[in-house]
Amino acid sequence: MKPSQFNALTRYIDMLLDAICVVDEKGHFLYVSAGGERIFGYKPEEMIGRQMLDMVHPEDRERTLQTVAEIMAGVAKIDFENRYIRKDGRVVNLLWSARWSEDDAMRIAVARDITQLKQTEARQASLIHISEAAHTEQSLTDLYKRIHDIIAGLISMQQFVIGLYDEESQGSELVYHCGTGDLKDQKKVLETLCTQVAKRGDSWPKSSWEQSAVPDWLAVPLKSQDGIVGALMVKTHTDNKADNMDGRELLEFVSTQIAAAIVRRKMLESLHQLAMFDQLTGLPNRRLFHDRFQQVLARAKRNQESFAVLYLDLDKFKQANDHFGHEAGDRILRQTAQRLNSCLRDTDTVARMGGDEFVMILDRIDKKDVDEVVTKIRAELAQPYQLDDTMLGLTASIGVACFPEHGETQMALMQQADADMYHAKRITQRLHEE
Repeated sequence: MKPSQFNALTRYIDMLLDAICVVDEKGHFLYVSAGGERIFGYKPEEMIGRQMLDMVHPEDRERTLQTVAEIMAGVAKIDFENRYIRKDGRVVNLLWSARWSEDDAMRIAVARDITQLKQTEARQASLIHISEAAHTEQSLTDLYKRIHDIIAGLISMQQFVIGLYDEESQGSELVYHCGTGDLKDQKKVLETLCTQVAKRGDSWPKSSWEQSAVPDWLAVPLKSQDGIVGALMVKTHTDNKADNMDGRELLEFVSTQIAAAIVRRKMLESLHQLAMFDQLTGLPNRRLFHDRFQQVLARAKRNQESFAVLYLDLDKFKQANDHFGHEAGDRILRQTAQRLNSCLRDTDTVARMGGDEFVMILDRIDKKDVDEVVTKIRAELAQPYQLDDTMLGLTASIGVACFPEHGETQMALMQQADADMYHAKRITQRLHEE
């Protein structure tokens, strides 16, 4: 069949939104219906003689060649998907049905543009994944990483940045960054862009303020019910305006869900902070201390390890609190918390039990090393406390209990450490009286 023989059918075929394509056995176009221009961006006459594979997305070429081989072997295909690169550089997703005609020595195929369908499916899936991440990720950092992974599956990018906006200071802080390139040199510029996007509540680029922003970046505000919480920014791999427009529209589509996920996770972390940490010192409270104690105790029993519990009480804190006032007392407690943390390892735990009582878990430690830690704590707490123009000196009574020597339960160890602390306090009091 010669190409001229298709002319009689052209007026009907050209009414189709799909593209009818005919290629020879080497993959060169012999005929393309008018629908081809809507899909590929080329006029039909521009495609005649071109190699089909040259227009296939590079990542899909090997898979396309495998499918072509099957078709040439006589297997009809009705649901093959791949991507083509349009004349304007945009990528389109196509669904093909194709077969090989041995008699005519040509391959006939029908191409349907399913780009819109693919984008809709991807966006809907991203909303579900972002919503799930808001409920399952353990921290904001984990949430930012998960959001990055989700967006990376939708947009080809070099860098990905999340900035949170502070309405009171009207500034932004970049809380997450991932990708190639040196962020350090761009940080201030990107924080400025993030602030601009958040304050305007508008996506970038926009023609009215394009010159003041950062080239090659897409940015959208993160809008929640309570207002704008920040901005999401992406540096893409392409400078194609059409692709960047699609990318920006996609970011706008998911931005509200991302903002809601961030607000939810921040709220959960705030509630966790209230539930598990002392609000004055920021140290773990009784509840969190109990959880950590049980973890350390279970592991020590399982692995036959040792650990120690320290119970600490500030001597004459009540007198200082009454004399200098509660605000000064709070400052003493906060400074004490900071000093105790400075004496311990990251694997240890210090908690405030209430008032001026603190308790510590020294994980995986021998008795001889416990004495060194106690000496270090005494020396640190003996340093004067700065209270405005006054320097106040305090001492501390410390009780010690070691696992397994002094008990194998939390109650037994806590009682031993508490009793030892009061014994130390009585000795201190007798010394002061003498």
